[in-house]
Amino acid sequence: MVIYNVTSNMAQSIEEEWLEWTREHIAQVLGTGLFMDARLTRVLVEEQDGSSTFSIQYKATSREALELYYEKYDDAMRKKEVARFGEQVLSFRTELDMIDEYRVTGNMN
Repeated sequence: MVIYNVTSNMAQSIEEEWLEWTREHIAQVLGTGLFMDARLTRVLVEEQDGSSTFSIQYKATSREALELYYEKYDDAMRKKEVARFGEQVLSFRTELDMIDEYRVTGNMN
């Protein structure tokens, strides 16, 4: 399984606007049918300039599904963010290869 991670940094002044837009964007990416789920997180780091950093992790159904996403959708999806925010948002992407996944079930107390 492959996780497609998008990390984005922006001025705190546009954080709420970006979050609202991003929630719609995530729905569009999931709507391609190539990802099983997504997780939106705030990166817990204090940036010296006071900016905000977020990570979106999309769990791809397979390596082939991620490659198909790149071929058919990625360029258009990136252009939407640039059209909306220009250079106000700096994003970079990484791919993570899922090796193992662990879950705790039951009461933790």
